[in-house]
Amino acid sequence: MMMCCIGYINILLKVTLFYFYQVYSINSILYQRGIYPPETFEMVQKYGLTLLVTTNSELKTYLDDVMNHIKDTGDVIERWQFDLECDKTVTESSEPKQKSEQAINKEIQAVIRQITASVTFLPLIECSCAFEIMVYTDKELLVPETWGETGPAIISNSGEVKFRSFSTTIHKVDSMVSYKINPL
Repeated sequence: MMMCCIGYINILLKVTLFYFYQVYSINSILYQRGIYPPETFEMVQKYGLTLLVTTNSELKTYLDDVMNHIKDTGDVIERWQFDLECDKTVTESSEPKQKSEQAINKEIQAVIRQITASVTFLPLIECSCAFEIMVYTDKELLVPETWGETGPAIISNSGEVKFRSFSTTIHKVDSMVSYKINPL
């Protein structure tokens, strides 16, 4: 079995790090894009930033459960993409690479700042919207039985902005947003 790094704690730390990056990024997007009212968010300190996190229990449950059903809700006007690559050359016997948590947090901080700043150039959302989280995986990866299969969320007449990436000792995360140039 291929391991991503030496020791279970490192894997747990890195997976947890990516998990929280996703949670804070999604919350930032939902707040910045006005999908949920500002009063349903609270401030937390993470990565040396003040971030906003939902207090909406239903949304928290949805985010925790991520993909129990995938539904087609209509025209896609934005697609936020977080591509996670694992260094598949790392095995249990590999020499661990070195990168401080402070350096990783600084990279995550830069990406979240870019997500926050993106509200200045993304088209204003002037209609009622819903959001879905779609996770695309390698075919050989085991996923929860509650996850469904879906196709790509393609946006016609779109613009695209790539954000900085961040990396850990075994993961690299690239982030971007695609958006409809002439939204509804």
